[in-house]
Formats: sequence, C-alpha cells, structure tokens
Amino acid sequence: MGNLVFVAKETVADETRVAASVETVKKMKGLGFDIVVEAGAGAPSRIRDGEYEAIGARVGSAQDAAQADVILKVRRPTADEIAGYKSGAIVIAIMDPYGNEAALVDMARAGLTSFAMELMPRITRAQSMDVLSSQANLAGYQAVIEAAAVYDRALPMMMTAAGTVPAAKVFVMGAGVAGLQAIATARRLGAQVSATDVRPAAKEQVASLGAKFVAVEDEEFKAAETAGGYAKEMSKDYQAKQAALVAEHISKQDIVITTALIPGRLAPRLVSREMLKAMRSGAVAVDLAVERGGNIEGVEFGTVAHVEGVKVVGYPNMAGRIPASASALYAKNLVTFLETMVDKNTKNLGLNRADELIKATMLTDGGEVVHPNFVDPDQPTVNKGDL
Repeated sequence: MGNLVFVAKETVADETRVAASVETVKKMKGLGFDIVVEAGAGAPSRIRDGEYEAIGARVGSAQDAAQADVILKVRRPTADEIAGYKSGAIVIAIMDPYGNEAALVDMARAGLTSFAMELMPRITRAQSMDVLSSQANLAGYQAVIEAAAVYDRALPMMMTAAGTVPAAKVFVMGAGVAGLQAIATARRLGAQVSATDVRPAAKEQVASLGAKFVAVEDEEFKAAETAGGYAKEMSKDYQAKQAALVAEHISKQDIVITTALIPGRLAPRLVSREMLKAMRSGAVAVDLAVERGGNIEGVEFGTVAHVEGVKVVGYPNMAGRIPASASALYAKNLVTFLETMVDKNTKNLGLNRADELIKATMLTDGGEVVHPNFVDPDQPTVNKGDL
C-alpha cells in the first residue's frame, strides 16, 4: 500500500475541527508518510497553512484526494467527496453510521476501506484513540461555559460590601465523561453542583468531584449495574420515583445540563416542559444530545430557545465550539490509530484485519459493508462487478 495521507478541509456546515495538527503531521512524517493538507483546513482551529508547510507537509486542493492512500477527516465524507477518492483508499473519520446506512453503501461501492473512530472499543490499549471520550470531555466543559454565557448572574458566591451574590445551583444529568467534566468545570467556577446517574458506581465519582448525588437509592438502585459496568433497565415503579425526585430537584436549580446520548437511538427525554416551568425565570438548560432529538422538551437545534421562561441551549457539536483544543485531541486520536496500521520496521502501510481495533471500527472493505452492526444479510450491499 502507498504512503500519501490527505487531510481534508471539512465541508459540513459549522464543522470547525480539522483531522491533523502540527504535532500529528510531524508524527506521520516520522512514520514514513507524505502529507497533503487541503488549503484552509486548519484555519478554524488556528492552524495556518504555513505551519503545516514548515514541517514538511504540502498544501494542496480537494483534487489531491484522488491520489491519497489514506484520507483523514472529522466527519463522514459526502457523496461528492467520495466521488473524488480512489478505490482502495483508507478513510478514517467520525462516521455517524447509525441511521446512515445508505452512506455506508456509497463508500462500499466506491471501494473505500472506511473506519469509524467512534466505534473504537473501550479497552486499555485503545484509550489514546477514544474520540468519544476526548470530545465528550471538551463538550462537558464547554456546556458549562455556554450556560454561564447566557445566565444573567454570576456563578460563584461573592461577598461584597454591597451585599452577597449567592452561588448558582447547577444540576448535571448523567455522570459519564461529559457529565463529570461539566461537574468539575462548574465546581471550578464556584457553583453549587449536584448530579444524577442511573449507575450506582457514579455516586462515588460524583462525590469525588465535590458534588451532591441525587437518586432514589433503594435496593433496586443498588443492584442496577451489571458485571460489565452497564446500567440495568429499571422497573416502571423505580422510574416514576426517580422522575418525581428529579422534577422536585430541578425546580430549585439555576442551570441544568443534560448529557444522555445513546448511539443509534433517539436521545431519552429527561426534562419536560412541566419541569422547566417549575424553574425560576431566566434559568438555563443545556442539551448535549440535541443532535439525536434532545433530552429536553422544547430544545431547538442550533440556537437558544426560550421554553417556559427557561433559556434552553441547543448547540450541536459542542466540542467544535472550541476547535483548537478539540482538533488537537482528535488529531492525536487519529494518528495513534493510524500508527497501528504501519509496520515499524518497513514503514509500510498494511491492515491486520485480525486486530481487534480494526475489526471493531471497520465499516466497509473490499466493496462491501463489513461491520456486523450494519450488514443486512438479506440484501447484498454491492454488486462487485460494478466496481
């Protein structure tokens, strides 16, 4: 296989990230790759074309993708982009495959070997390649910053000669990567923070960050986690008790941040209009699941909606709102994965299809959709004679 890597400029509206940083271009050069970066690709992330050129990359155009052996992107390529890639090229990106099976077929028909970074297995070896964690971490941080920007009061308690400003009360729903970072950020800004999660193990994590844990902690809750660390489905009775507790708690909060997002499914509804109505006028809610329909009733994609007197923030791609940081982490995830495809002795590019990382993330290969989650056994994806 060849050794030309093409770093694409993103074409999706409002995507500000780039798939390579100056640091990762240096790394790829050291691995034996020649690099072409599409002109302007790094500009939204504060990386000038000249910075790539200074470390040995060539700045080119979209047409250079036709010669590339590896194409690095942030978002899944569009049909127009796919038409410009050569058959056999490796494409690595955040593919968003769930619900977009037709796009996977397009990549298969084009003969592309494609990888979805968000399908990276959560194992020790792959921690440095985990784009969900790297980007969710930043999304959780930025959610608090966006909340503070539209909240018309100070977050920390301030004692002044003119009087005392009380600390804002922030409630984080979901204590995964994004939620934990939101908790930590709100705490750093001086807010009074509480959080909830359906996993009992989250209680200790929330407490370790100095926040209060909110949940109905009965016997069912204590047994609500599988041996693998996943949450069990709770009974209707428990769900009703938990919903009542959360509704009562939300009524006392100034800021609510929701983080519940399940790949391939609509986001679960966590906050109803009735809950928002119970909050004080001018309160803020930030929905990190707006791209999958949202956790908050009334959220509007891409804007701040006013719902029952509450400012509901529905910005998609929250990590992309701080692109310099998001790109640096994403690019490192990518190059670390790409490195696993390179023979360290010969510096030749080759795929070990038995590698668990390759098997977990490969979507298309050899003219077919190959990932088991997206293969329809009754419907052949490609007529290989058309390739």
